[in-house]
Amino acid sequence: MKLIFMGTPEFSVPSLKKLYEAGFEIPLVITQPDRRSGRGKKVRFSPVKEFALKKGIDVYQPENINTEESKKIISEIKADIMIVVAFGMILKEDILKIPKATINVHASILPKYRGASPINAAIINGDEITGVTIMEVEKGLDSGDILAIEEVNIDGMNSEDLTVKLSEIGGNLLVKVMEDFDNYYRSKKPQDHEKATYTGKITKDMGNIDWSKSSKEILNLVRGLVPWPSAYSYYQGDQFKIHSAVSVDTTKEGQAGEILDISKEGIIIKTGDGAIKVNEFQMPGERKMTVSEYLVGNKLNKEILGGMQYDN
Repeated sequence: MKLIFMGTPEFSVPSLKKLYEAGFEIPLVITQPDRRSGRGKKVRFSPVKEFALKKGIDVYQPENINTEESKKIISEIKADIMIVVAFGMILKEDILKIPKATINVHASILPKYRGASPINAAIINGDEITGVTIMEVEKGLDSGDILAIEEVNIDGMNSEDLTVKLSEIGGNLLVKVMEDFDNYYRSKKPQDHEKATYTGKITKDMGNIDWSKSSKEILNLVRGLVPWPSAYSYYQGDQFKIHSAVSVDTTKEGQAGEILDISKEGIIIKTGDGAIKVNEFQMPGERKMTVSEYLVGNKLNKEILGGMQYDN
């Protein structure tokens, strides 16, 4: 079976790698154009491009996938199936109808969490179970027929760790489907569109903590926004990013967002229904540190966090 693979970030790589190792013919990989990033603004290849180049697979990087040039290049491959895993561009019908089918790996149990940030949404909303769906791509947003689903227990993972786990599970499930494609395709089932929910792109302001919320809600936000943009508040006008925290019992009174205690073991902060202990955090211009690391040469005062004054 001849495949074209479309993908861009690290999440896509296990799917490409497992298809390659399973012996599928992949003459072309399509990925986003190279971008400048980091402090030096160096040109960086996408993780998918890096893998493809190492394996000698041709790479195509259009600024816009829905062009006559793209149609010509894809048509010339004469692929049986196109695989799309976090590619980052919407495919129009002219592109979708070139192969026999276009298949997508989506990191949720569809129809729940269609859209750009299903992993973050599952954690932020406090879900205990999520999963991966193998679906057929159609013109609607993540609305195509389902070929396979595998569920995963979230087990307190943050979004970074869950992304890694789902990328591996998604790759394995994709290979399983592709190795018996005709049977899976014949048995595909439509989604219940009335049960669909949607997620948008993650934005920086989503991380701003409302301390009047419960400890559980705040901790879900912390876990759901790792590594970017991170859940954050403001300490003396400076952004205070929280990377790791746990719920704790306290008998101390205070306002929501108030620092109740500071020690090498952590920073205790009052929430709407209790308190959390911050284990790892980050101040502007500093690396991520444990509280004990930061307190060597630095000081924190018992103040009330919050009140955006300026961004860093």
